[in-house]
Amino acid sequence: MIRKFCLLAVILLSFLSCGKSGDLVPSVAVNFQADVDNPSLAALKSPGGAVIIKGYGVAGLIIYREPDLTYAAYDACSSYQPQKRCAVTLDNNSLTCTDPCSGSKFSLADGTPVKAPATRALRAYSINVSNFEIFVSN
Repeated sequence: MIRKFCLLAVILLSFLSCGKSGDLVPSVAVNFQADVDNPSLAALKSPGGAVIIKGYGVAGLIIYREPDLTYAAYDACSSYQPQKRCAVTLDNNSLTCTDPCSGSKFSLADGTPVKAPATRALRAYSINVSNFEIFVSN
């Protein structure tokens, strides 16, 4: 009887410990390339500038120019209930972006949530600038 109870407890715990894969922004192939002088990237010329590029990732790409003149790139899909594919919008200060579906806010410095209900960071992508070209990939 104890053996059956222990087996049942192990099975129950294994089901309860499984996370929901729907809670993560889906991984999709990203391969963006553009000239840094492209007019659509003009906001990146100054530190703290950010742009959203539609048509890449799950809900678009966010490219952010850090104060130290490096770059960061994220998927614009909110990490809160990502199955809704709600695209964040850039805030006026360009230091944060907001999920219009939930009200969550994210820091563009590292993608982490700065206002609930989101608890996970935005999906980050690799970014490289070489020979006046900007490359974003995963």
